[in-house]
Amino acid sequence: MLQAPTGLGKNIPLSKENAVMKKRNANLFFVVGILLIVSYYAILFVYPLLVAMVRSFYNWNPLKGTEDYTGAANYIDIMKNPLFYVSLKNTLIFTALAVTGRVFLSLLIALGLVSITRGRDFLRSTYFLPVIMPIVAVSIIWLWVYHPRSGLLNMFLDGFGIGKQLFLKSPDQALYSVVAMVIWKDVGYSVIIFTAGLLGVPQSLKEAAWIDGASRWQTFRAVVFPSIIPTFTFVLITAMIGYFQSFVEIFILTGGGPGTATYVLSFLIFHQAFKVFDFGYASALSVILFTLITIITVIQLKVLQKGNEE
Repeated sequence: MLQAPTGLGKNIPLSKENAVMKKRNANLFFVVGILLIVSYYAILFVYPLLVAMVRSFYNWNPLKGTEDYTGAANYIDIMKNPLFYVSLKNTLIFTALAVTGRVFLSLLIALGLVSITRGRDFLRSTYFLPVIMPIVAVSIIWLWVYHPRSGLLNMFLDGFGIGKQLFLKSPDQALYSVVAMVIWKDVGYSVIIFTAGLLGVPQSLKEAAWIDGASRWQTFRAVVFPSIIPTFTFVLITAMIGYFQSFVEIFILTGGGPGTATYVLSFLIFHQAFKVFDFGYASALSVILFTLITIITVIQLKVLQKGNEE
């Protein structure tokens, strides 16, 4: 007979049948949990993606009640649309700058945080505060910060004798201004992740490198960074995926302007779906965006994996 402890410190017999039943219930709980997770992703991600793929081959306008199969016509029209290439270019520039700035700035901050002990938790919380702020509220605040006449940033520049800048109103500055805002908002999330990864690097490995005469840079390059490759990969890829789909901040700050200076693919999808009501065209754009994200993600994984093996 198996014995199971009770809360009173005594043992009561646990029959073989009860043990089998307990194991069966645990397995059932596990299976139900997996089914719920799979169902969640299937309903909210897989099904909409499949619908978008199918509808991308249709002339689909719910307002007009049209739903005609047109083959690859939507994709051909996209390839002929100059605005698509402008949006693609802006998306690539925006994503590259935002990801690079966020990843390397957060890594530098995390390296600084792990070098101290007092006040580390407070500083991490401070950096994380913008992350939990709603993106709509943050965007509205930065509208005031970037205001051409009375904005906080122009007031600061005036103090150094620098002329006022147009920022969001300038075709040359608008995209970079949005990039700066999203880096400020999101850098705290990556700081938390990098700090946890850096604290997980064994101190003995770093001390061994120092004993061998390695400098701090050499120690970071040969010991620390290879140890946080999984963390670096996670931060890099999640940031890239997020910024490829950026929409709310651009919608509030610039509305895609001035002109088409901040027109990105997600904004073009929005315009085609909810302004023109050409849902088939918008679905085709969504499929292209999904394919682009998938290809770049796979390339990044391969490059980082190869670098880690070397």
